[in-house]
Amino acid sequence: MFAQALICNDQQQFSLQEVLLPDVGSDQISIRTCYSGVSIGTEFALIHNKISWGPYPLCTGYQGTGVVETVGHSVNNFKIGQRVFFRANSGMQLASGEKVSCVSGTHCSHVVVNPNTSHGADLLPEGPLMDLASLFVMPAVGLNGVDQANPRMGQHVIVHGAGMIGLGVIASLAVRGCVVTAVDMNAKTLAIAGQLGADHLINAGDKTGRSRSRRLCPTGQM
Repeated sequence: MFAQALICNDQQQFSLQEVLLPDVGSDQISIRTCYSGVSIGTEFALIHNKISWGPYPLCTGYQGTGVVETVGHSVNNFKIGQRVFFRANSGMQLASGEKVSCVSGTHCSHVVVNPNTSHGADLLPEGPLMDLASLFVMPAVGLNGVDQANPRMGQHVIVHGAGMIGLGVIASLAVRGCVVTAVDMNAKTLAIAGQLGADHLINAGDKTGRSRSRRLCPTGQM
């Protein structure tokens, strides 16, 4: 299958190039990408070779949404036309035959993936817009962090930073019944934190913010 992918070379230069994806296997599906979310932390670490998941050229991206176009004959939980979110692309090469490192390769017009794996695909719930849903990994990171910390109902947790990951943390803490204080310099994200269940909002640019934090959690413990 031919597709268009955003390719990064060893000079950290990007170009949209034609690539060849593998044929869809019996346990795979192909998806037409509608949106592919960008994670500036992990992706730029890969682009600048601070971490390496494979040699250049690269196709980055590890979160996207799209529509199923092909279903392998042994896949029985997906149908053509369904909206899905996905984590990876199984592989690609340039038209010249040069192999591209998929890390994880969702910045591509199509992906071929085994959906029934931890980094496969799943059905997109009714309601979420596909552009917003293409950033699903960010709040999931926050959810995983809260699961590992395992705070309990009634405990006080201060969350420094109400970006996409921080907001995921806040929402998860609120569901657990924790008393949540959100700290950030951005009034807009603080307002969203309040909508997601934060009990206290502190603007980090406010000179009284530190003293408020100490009053809310004097021992520094949850």
